[in-house]
Amino acid sequence: MFSLNDLKDQMPTTPSALLSAYASFTAFMMLVRSMANELIPAPLRSYIYKAINYIFAPFFSVEFTLLIDQYFGMTRNQVYDAAEVYLRTKIGPSTVRLRVGKTPRKKTIGVTIDEDEEVTDTFDNVKLRWRFLVETKKLGKSDMTSTKRFFELTFCKKHKDKVLKAYLPFVLAQADAIKAEEKVVKLYTRHYRSRSDEDDDGCSEWGSVNLEHQSTFETMALDTELKRTIIEDLEMFVRRREFYKKVGKAWKRGYLLYGPPGTGKSSLIAAMANYLKFNVYDLELASIYSDAVLKRVLLSTTNRSILVIEDIDCCRVDVRNRASDSDSDSDSDSDDQVTLSGLLNFIDGLWSSCGDERIIVFTTNHKDRLDPALLRPGRMDVHIHLSYCTTSGFRILASNYLGIGDNNRHHRCGEIEGLIESAEVTPAEVAEELMKSEDADVALQGLVNLLKRKKAESEKKKLLIKNKKPGCRKGITKLLRFIFPAMHSDA
Repeated sequence: MFSLNDLKDQMPTTPSALLSAYASFTAFMMLVRSMANELIPAPLRSYIYKAINYIFAPFFSVEFTLLIDQYFGMTRNQVYDAAEVYLRTKIGPSTVRLRVGKTPRKKTIGVTIDEDEEVTDTFDNVKLRWRFLVETKKLGKSDMTSTKRFFELTFCKKHKDKVLKAYLPFVLAQADAIKAEEKVVKLYTRHYRSRSDEDDDGCSEWGSVNLEHQSTFETMALDTELKRTIIEDLEMFVRRREFYKKVGKAWKRGYLLYGPPGTGKSSLIAAMANYLKFNVYDLELASIYSDAVLKRVLLSTTNRSILVIEDIDCCRVDVRNRASDSDSDSDSDSDDQVTLSGLLNFIDGLWSSCGDERIIVFTTNHKDRLDPALLRPGRMDVHIHLSYCTTSGFRILASNYLGIGDNNRHHRCGEIEGLIESAEVTPAEVAEELMKSEDADVALQGLVNLLKRKKAESEKKKLLIKNKKPGCRKGITKLLRFIFPAMHSDA
């Protein structure tokens, strides 16, 4: 009969026998592990590991694990964002898989940890392990999937209070310092999906690139007084946290940029972002299919950011003046589920308080087409009219493109400044002419020709408008002689 004494007799007693037994056991376990990795799919291995850990961990483990999701409720998790930045500085020799990338204007290569990779850290003699995980699940019976990203932070149980009260605040502070040093402004856009997006949890919708737009207030062809007013308004907004709290208002500011195409609305947004170092969220309402999805998407934006909706009069939401467009209501798309009230509720309703230090910018070429409800103070606080190029705007552009200033003024500048006030020409058109040649004489002569054509077109347009009135036959004759001088001279 088998007994413990028989087992003792079979145990190795010499050091060489013990070492040989240990080597055999280690080789056997490595063989088992290798076969498991080859034969058992990774998701199943992960499931088995979690099941075993769930059953036995409470009895044997002295470790504690924190889960840090990308989203905390409906808003983005600041601890997750901070960990993403902080862990880039903690990648060591033990990490075997990394993701690297570089944008054209970035001087260094960016490095981040890949899925299932671990990074170790030490804080006040406490050893911690970070692990990045990604879980993907199908949404119902459709082919759509939902992706969940999160970090696992593992450490000894007895240090739980220290990690929660000291280490995580340290990570947040370090991430803020790293971002302030890098001073990189991000441009976010939402990935276009489908109507089944309404079944999603709102996560992982924003993708980003570095905002490499070089526009600044110094280089913009804006009137000096308007430029000063915008800068002062922005500076007053960012320093009034306590004021907004005292008066009971959400810490946000709305700007409406309107004017003809090519007058610098997008460039002004980039200049505002570069000046404040705020990230930009470019929202296309065409990718939103309900007020509920719109709410989740807007809540996923971060503080200290600029939310941009360009060409608001052309989007799927009917923001046109309801009084003037009442006759065309029957022509609107009845399937559109994003409503003006849903947009306004986030801008100025209860949901507007979910976030701090946010700027909302709408742009349009036709302010008169917008519903007055969208334009009132509290929603669009500042209305900025960006019109045709002025004398001061030309001087800035001439300095930027040709290096012409007050000290080396060109002889054609006086003629251009006289023409530019009466010609309806945008800063984009002026800039395009100045870019055509590095020779100032050639570039400015081309601009003079453009301004003369624009001035003639403007005068013809005014005459056409004037002569639309009844009883203006003399005016019509004068217009025809102006347009066809050769024909009338022959007559």
